[in-house]
Amino acid sequence: MRTFPLTSMDMEQAQQAQFRLVDTICRHFPGAEFLTQGDLGLAPGLNQPRITRQVEAVIAEFFSAEAAALVSGAGTGAIRCGLAALLKTGDSLLVHDAPVYPTSLVIAEQMGLRLIRADFNQADQLAAAVCEHRPVAALVQHTRQKIDDSYELAAVLSQLDQLAIPTLVDDNYAVMKVAQIGCELGATVSTFSSFKLFGPEGVGVVVGKQSVITAIRNSMYSGGSQIQGHQAMAVLRGLTFAPVMHAVQARVNEELVRRLNQGEIPQVKQAFLANAQSKVLLVEFHQPIAAAVLSHAQQLGALPYPVGAESKYEIPPLFYRVSGTFRQSDSTLEQRMIRINPNRSGADSIIRILQESCQVAS
Repeated sequence: MRTFPLTSMDMEQAQQAQFRLVDTICRHFPGAEFLTQGDLGLAPGLNQPRITRQVEAVIAEFFSAEAAALVSGAGTGAIRCGLAALLKTGDSLLVHDAPVYPTSLVIAEQMGLRLIRADFNQADQLAAAVCEHRPVAALVQHTRQKIDDSYELAAVLSQLDQLAIPTLVDDNYAVMKVAQIGCELGATVSTFSSFKLFGPEGVGVVVGKQSVITAIRNSMYSGGSQIQGHQAMAVLRGLTFAPVMHAVQARVNEELVRRLNQGEIPQVKQAFLANAQSKVLLVEFHQPIAAAVLSHAQQLGALPYPVGAESKYEIPPLFYRVSGTFRQSDSTLEQRMIRINPNRSGADSIIRILQESCQVAS
């Protein structure tokens, strides 16, 4: 089985990303301003907390974008706000010909959008779908929806830009892991969850064109819809730690692939990396022992399910079934394959848990 995972930043790149973010923070938070929990309410002239606007300015500058907005509802809320700013009820939305991420599908159904499908792995099919249906906008998922997806985000965005199609990129599971996200590669907007970046629950980020951000702000006029200053500060603190932590995780994943494919655990047929949705280790067994392995791994301290998929609460490794979109593409995967996210653990801990669980399952 061949996969095409996204290229993770190495440690040097991750450190430079952290340093660049901190330098941007210094430019927007003079004196002791950063040493606060942030303000509350609707600051005159801003209609939102002043600190929230400052944090949004930092995020926009860091991602080389015109503007950014923090919104309620985590990544789902960010996608909903972005699509609502780009589309009206009944409009057509271009999506990849693959199982759509469940929460994104719900948004499309709630908005009454008509989905136009095209294989983003095939440039000619993408062009043909646009020519035939002229969708109002496109939703592009940065990470993989199918195990054999291989499209390069930059190439897809460039083609859609040439075809004059506005683009919203779902950058969840890619931010602070890869060198550039959607808006840095030409997308109209990028959307992602701060919860997946060691930030607070329920806060999403939309970053990109000013016109879209303005439309989102106009839809969040009331005080109750604002992200408060203390939430915004928590978003920024999480973002600061994310790149290096994810680079460490990438190193662990690479070590695990090497050791498992060298036969360290005989029950393992093969191991490989894939973005499903986060970049994880996929372990395929010779026998259909996946359920038994997962059951015993929990007893050894592995997390049985995600909280926010790499949130600040997820410290031990996650041993979990393959993703829903992958199961839709091949239902037999659930019996013979699991996914492992190291989170903050090392390779030796994962090998120990997996080895003992395989012995019991066999």
